[in-house]
Amino acid sequence: MTILMVHNYYRQRNPSGENAAFESEVELLRQYGHHVVLHTRSSDEIERYSAARKLGAALDTVWSSKTVRSLRGVIAVAEPKVAHFHNTFPLISPSAYSACHEFGVPVVQTLHNYRLLCPSAVFARDGRVCEDCLGHTLPYPGIVHGCYRGSRAATLVVGTMLTTHRLLGTWTDMVDTYIALTEFARRKFIQGGLPAERIVVKPNVVVPDPGPGQHRGNYALFIGRLSAEKGIHTLLSSWGHLRQRVPLKVVGDGPDADRVAGAIGRMAGVEWLGRKPLHEVYDLLGEAAVLIFPSEWYESLPRTILEAYARGTPVIAANIGAVAEAVEHRHTGLLFNPGDAKDLAGCVEWAWSHRRQLAEMGREARREYEAKYSAEDNYRRLMEIYASAARVFDLR
Repeated sequence: MTILMVHNYYRQRNPSGENAAFESEVELLRQYGHHVVLHTRSSDEIERYSAARKLGAALDTVWSSKTVRSLRGVIAVAEPKVAHFHNTFPLISPSAYSACHEFGVPVVQTLHNYRLLCPSAVFARDGRVCEDCLGHTLPYPGIVHGCYRGSRAATLVVGTMLTTHRLLGTWTDMVDTYIALTEFARRKFIQGGLPAERIVVKPNVVVPDPGPGQHRGNYALFIGRLSAEKGIHTLLSSWGHLRQRVPLKVVGDGPDADRVAGAIGRMAGVEWLGRKPLHEVYDLLGEAAVLIFPSEWYESLPRTILEAYARGTPVIAANIGAVAEAVEHRHTGLLFNPGDAKDLAGCVEWAWSHRRQLAEMGREARREYEAKYSAEDNYRRLMEIYASAARVFDLR
């Protein structure tokens, strides 16, 4: 089967984010013998644009004629049986769906974040969960607050894209099947107006399986974007309560990097490693005693947690959104109150004083990966979704 995979690469500082999820799914399909045709762009392109071209890119976010022309050519030659989209923002645009339907190609869209419901894509503002734009045709609260990149102008572009395609019926008429990563996310998208009967649940996949690690490092590990919604400041505050009794390694970069570096410079036993390629992240996960996941927004289903499970690493995570579905307290890890540094510190102290139980949680995390997140199970589910999308398309 020929499958068209479409993705706009983010300028992403987390090696385990949506870009890696897209690449793992491509590799999975190729492993099972499918011919995968790629149509990708990268947000890095924008940095090289002139001011005039950046204005054109803003218009392309709403509707990209270039994308339509390019995809028409790709589809005419490759004749894919299904088009699977991961991200269209900002350069590909939802206009890509129309090119697929024009050639009779069913469309599947994976929902990695909440961009279709929230201009910032994260349902968070000023360090708290925010759903002010949920259910609004025009996401005017987000525009007023400049929720996308702290800019009202940039948020207006996102809001125009969302509003235009809501009014055109793009989200309801041009996507045959949506993939939410968890039941929590599925419920949010239904609440936001997407057709419930067309939203299915399938988690991301980690391919290839990195296998269980040795866990000899005696340290806790954070991997992710260094920003408030990811809980990095709660994490560092909790380590202040621990008084440096537990070594911590921090992997990642982001808008709060300078502030994080300053804080870490005053803390013994805490090391900032900056960005790391995925194979080094796997090495660190394989030696870590535990992964700390303090995110304070509605994560979909973080691939980082799945990678930890694949390596047999238990997870201490904030009890919020879909993460609470993925981490089973006292089985595959521990849950703490989001934003509560003292509660997180208490969980870490318990873990360090109950190492045998922590190791068993790691083994159970690996069993969870094998039972729910293996390549075989993910591939079977993906084929069912493609077949369902084809049926929906045929009924139109």
